Formats: sequence, structure tokens, C-alpha cells
Amino acid sequence: MKKIEIDTFLKFQFVSNPSFSPDGKYIAFVVSNADRAENTYKANLYVYDMAEKKVRKMTSGGDAKSYVWTNDNTLLFPAARCSEVKKKQEAGEALTSFYEISPEGGEACHAFTVPAKIIGFKALPDGRFLMTASQDNHKDTRKKSYEVFDELPFWGNGLGYTNAKRNRFAVYNRENGELSYVACDWTDCTQSSVLGDLLLYKAYPWKQNVRGLNEGIYLYNLKTGETKTLLEPDTMHTGTIELLNENEALVAAIDSDYRYTNKYNSFYKMNLADGSMNLFVPYDASIASGSVGSDARYGSGRGQKLLNAVDGEFYYISTVGDFSHLYKIPRGGTVSGPLTAGSSCDSFDVNGEHLVSCELQGTKLAELYLDGEQITHFNDFVGEEYSVVTPEAFSFTASDGYEIHGWVMKPADYEEGVSYPAIFHIHGGPRTVFSDVFHHEMQMWANAGYFVFYCNPRGSDGRGTDFGNINGIYGTVDYQNLMDFTDEVLKRYPQIDTARVGVTGGSYGGFMTNWIVGHTDRFKAAVSQRSISNWVSFEHNSDIGHTFIVNNQGANTRENVELLWKQSPLQYAPNCKTPILFIHSDEDYRCYMAEGLAMYSAVMRNGCPSRLCLFHGENHELSRGGKPENRIDRMTEILNWMDQYLK
Repeated sequence: MKKIEIDTFLKFQFVSNPSFSPDGKYIAFVVSNADRAENTYKANLYVYDMAEKKVRKMTSGGDAKSYVWTNDNTLLFPAARCSEVKKKQEAGEALTSFYEISPEGGEACHAFTVPAKIIGFKALPDGRFLMTASQDNHKDTRKKSYEVFDELPFWGNGLGYTNAKRNRFAVYNRENGELSYVACDWTDCTQSSVLGDLLLYKAYPWKQNVRGLNEGIYLYNLKTGETKTLLEPDTMHTGTIELLNENEALVAAIDSDYRYTNKYNSFYKMNLADGSMNLFVPYDASIASGSVGSDARYGSGRGQKLLNAVDGEFYYISTVGDFSHLYKIPRGGTVSGPLTAGSSCDSFDVNGEHLVSCELQGTKLAELYLDGEQITHFNDFVGEEYSVVTPEAFSFTASDGYEIHGWVMKPADYEEGVSYPAIFHIHGGPRTVFSDVFHHEMQMWANAGYFVFYCNPRGSDGRGTDFGNINGIYGTVDYQNLMDFTDEVLKRYPQIDTARVGVTGGSYGGFMTNWIVGHTDRFKAAVSQRSISNWVSFEHNSDIGHTFIVNNQGANTRENVELLWKQSPLQYAPNCKTPILFIHSDEDYRCYMAEGLAMYSAVMRNGCPSRLCLFHGENHELSRGGKPENRIDRMTEILNWMDQYLK
């Protein structure tokens, strides 16, 4: 068997975004892959023929990252294939060209060009399209030599500088080329649901150039152009929305004060006449998204769908325990599921007769499953040709009385009687989970001769509000869980050399790595990635700082700066004696590079062996969606650092 190396991910085919055709004869989906030569990712459309039970590749240009089915059973996708349009785009003109192709084959043909930068789109029942247009309200006055910030937030991770830029909903009529905007220039639209002539949507308005904490909910009539406010902004914390019928909508929302809380949303029914909200289904888990961590996926897809044709059933992805599955709520309101069998359902579609899901099942990479049966096999070769290590799961009771779930991966070449080094990996979030899914980086470490162990401490997703709420106590109960887990792993696996154990993590995992090296010397090497070191500065330089701090720290710089500083690893950096590598990106606006630089400066001043790698042009997603060469360099730096101190 071949070893899983740093660059093995270049061979993976990332399957995502399945969707049934209107006539139910086909399933369209996207397959992406890393292109090392061009240092980017290519994406193409595929279809699965339900009758022939065969997969067919539809595009080969590598630019079909998203699509919709039109009413006439045609695939529509945006692409920049016209040289004239490319030149205009490069000159700063906002244009998006769309192409269409039949699922039966043939060449993709130009359909239309929209006079706006389109970042999302839906097909409407009447043949028009609901477009999400990115609009720069300062475009005519913006200078290339400097940026002007006059509002908050002023940047977004993966988005760049967002000052004065808004995402607006608009209706496009391909017959006459008209683009009619739904909301005003300065409103930032997020989610939408369409039923007949009704458009339900969420949007952030700005007050004194500051975006509110939570969106308002609005109802727009596609025929008359009239808008009605159903829920004022900052009234409640809301999540997913779906129109149930012409009289009511399903809304995920928190049933109490949304500030200073880590509660999950429950399901409400909203009256479209007056906006009143009535509790429909109490819930204590994530809604419409999975949170199983992996660096072996790429692409997006549907996380929720209302199927009116089958008695108004609402389907959604939710993380329960250590796994993300598909669930449904029928009109009666009783949750049923899980409807999927894998470790992580990443996206899905349902048409009343069939269910298709994109899943990570155990150590298998993402594939499509139709009614539970695997129908794509792009990545079967990984398990057939490579030394894939199966994680060993166990649970134990931590010192605080909570049950902690974790996994251990033995070295791929494991031999009895041999002593091995180990790497402890801490997930981000903290509202995410680790599971038994294929994780390329951890598989690579195991193939490089390491034990690898990881767990879901307090603060993780999947176990309800009580388990997941570490508001105002970061670095206390979660830290103790991680230390208890380390003790348990070393007790259960005496083959691990206790003098050769390293620790790493990214985002919240980077915060916790920073925290650990300031509170214990038990680890012989550390790698802190895209980390947080100072909650005081994080509130003001992160793209989500002013909301995350309120909802996760139980304090802010105006009300309790002492608590923020108490929970900041930077305060304890002078205690660090562990050799530590910092990995950061200069366009990471989620955990800005200043966080990593501050921690690096503090430990270097203390004489601790340290190194910082700052990746240019990358953001918070470096480990999962960064440029292929940068992903390779990042993993090389981490492995070299661990090898230096643990081998």
C-alpha cells in the first residue's frame, strides 16, 4: 500500500452540491480537484442518469463551480469564457455571463450576461431568476492607492475589504435583460425563500455605519414589488427561513435574549400577516449545516429544503453527537431521522421519491448516495491503494463529570513493542466536532509514523446547549477536558512515548494551543494555526469580532475588559517554554495576523524557540481551501517542526 503523503490530496476528487432535475431523470453535481500546475482548483459539472445508472461529465473547462436547473430541464452556470467579457471584468465592469447545457450532452452555449457581479442565483417558477448581486457603493470614488474605512465591519474573511459593499437581491428577466433590485443600495441581503409570488428574505441594515448583530426578516411580492417588514433587525437571533405556504414561514430562532448566549435555535412558525412568532419544534442542535471537521472536502451544496409536494416536509442537516446527518420535520412537527448513514452529510436534495446525499462515510472521501446506495466512485482508489488508518473511538468520563468522545489513530506502520511519538489535534469553532471521517492531514501524520489523537471537549457541537456553552469560561473546563483526554490516551496507549507528544490546532484550536503552552510544559512541541491570542484586540480586528465577543465571551471591551484579558493566552505567553511554530495568513480577517504576530513576539522575547510562517494571499481557510502549493508548504512546515522536536 502507498503511504499518504503531504501532496496526496492533489489526487482527490471533491464531490459536492447534488440536485435533481425538474423531471427527476438526472442528478447534477460538481466535482472539484486541485490543479498544482495552475495553483488553483478546477470544478466541472457532472450528471447521474437515473435510468441508465451512469455518471456523465458535462463540462471540462474547470469553471463550473455552481449551477441551477432551469424550468426546462437545462443546467445553467456562470462562467467567464468570452474574451470580451473578461476584458470588461478586468477593467472593473460588473458583468456575469451565464451558460447553459443539456443533461443529455452537447456543448455549453451562452445564455445571457447580467450587468452585475453575481455571487448567487435561483430559478424562479415564472422563468425569471433571483440573483444575489455584489454591489460596490463607492466604486466611482474608490482609489487604488489606499482604502477608506467608514463603517463596521470593514472586511470579511475570504471576501477582502467590504467597506461600502453590499449583497443585494435582484430579479433578472432574461427576455428583456432587466435586473430589478429588491432592497435599497445600503442593505445587505443574506438568505431567501421563494414560493409563488412571495420572496421571504433576511437582510442587515446599517445604523450609523455599523451593521447590526442580527438581520431583519422581510416579505417581498415579486408581482407588485411591495415589501413588508416582518421582524425588525436585532429583535431576535434567527437562522434558516423557509416559506411554508402563503400564510406562514418556518424560522429557526432563539427563544430568549440572543445576546450573551450560546443557545441553539428552535423552530418557529411566523405569521406572514403580522410577523408574530410561535414555537413549533423545540430544538437543541445545529440547523441546516453540518460541523464535522475535515480538510478533505471542497465545494458547497444544499443544507435545507422544504418539500411542499410531500405534505410540507422540511429537510435539514444537523450535527447530533459526533456526526452530521439529515433530518426532517413533517407538518405535524415531530423530528424524524437520521435519514443518512454516513459520518457527515455535507449536502443533499430530495424530490418526493428519492433522496440524494453527498456524504463522508467513515474513512471514505465524499461520494453521492442515492437512497442510501453509493452511486459515485471517484475516490474509491484512496482506500484501495493507500494506507488509510481507521480511527479507534472511545469515551471516558472527564474530571468534571462529562463524557468526552475521542479517537486515536495508530501509525500506519504500527508494530507492537515499538515506542512512537504522537500529535494531539484540537478542532476549531469551538462549535464544531471531530468524527471518524477521513482527514488528510491526520492521515499523513499517521503515515509519517505518529500516533494521532483528538476529541470533542466542552464547547463542541452536537451535545446540546449545556455541553456546548463555554461562554465566559474559555480556557477553563475545555482546557481541563483536553488535559484529561491526553491523560486517558497515554494510559490506554502505552506505546506512545510521553516525552514525545506535540499539540496543534487552528482557529479555536489555535487559541487553545496558545493557552496550553502558557499553562503546561507537558507537550514537547506545538503548532498554533490561525490563532487567537488576545480577545481585547480580536473584538476590534476580526470580521466577526463585535458579534462573536458578545455571544461567546460574556464580555466586551466596554463592559468587562478584565475578563477578556483574563481569557487571553497572550497574558500567559511569558510562561511558554514549549517550542512553538505559528502558521498565519495575511488575509485572514477572521483571526487577523496580528493575533499570531503578538503571540510570536511574546514567546520570542521570552527566549522560547519559535518560528512564524505568514502565508501571502491566503485567508482563514488555508488548511482546507488554500492554494495547493501553499497547502503543501504549510503541511511541510508543520511536519518538519514536529519531526525536529519529537523524532
